[in-house]
Amino acid sequence: MITDKDPASHRRVDLDRAEALRLLGSVSLGRVVFTRQALPTVRPVNHVLDGGDIVIRTQEGAALTSQARQAESPGVVVAYEADAIDPDTHLGWSVVVTGYAQVVTDVDELARIRGLLQPWAALPGMDHAVRIHPDLVTGILLTARGDAPQAC
Repeated sequence: MITDKDPASHRRVDLDRAEALRLLGSVSLGRVVFTRQALPTVRPVNHVLDGGDIVIRTQEGAALTSQARQAESPGVVVAYEADAIDPDTHLGWSVVVTGYAQVVTDVDELARIRGLLQPWAALPGMDHAVRIHPDLVTGILLTARGDAPQAC
C-alpha cells in the first residue's frame, strides 16, 4: 500500500527562479550558510525579500557580519535556504539561493530595513543588516504523484 509518507508516492518538480523566490518570500525563517574558519557554518535567521534581495538582521561581531564587512566587492559568498515541508506527509517545497552577502552601510537604507524586519531573536545589538543578492536560485516542489504542480 502506498501512503503519502512513501517516497514512491512523491514527485519532485523543479521550480523556476520566479516561483522559487515567491515561495521564499512567503516564509520568514530560513538558514544562512557561510564559511567560518574554512568550515561551513549554518545559522537560522529571519528574512525579508527587498528588491529581489534577501535581507537579514545581524549584530556587530557576528561571524557573518564580520566576514561580509571584510569582503571586497561584490561581497562574501553565502547560501540561503528556506522551506515549508509538512512533517507528516513530507510534501512541500525547498529553495536554495547562492549569492553574495554585503553589510548594509547606508544609514537611510538601514533605517528602512529596521522598519521592515524585526529580529526574531531578541539579542542585544541587532542593529546591522546583511543583504544577499541571489545569483543562483534553485527550488523544488515535493508533491504527491498524480497531483498537478500547484503553488504552495
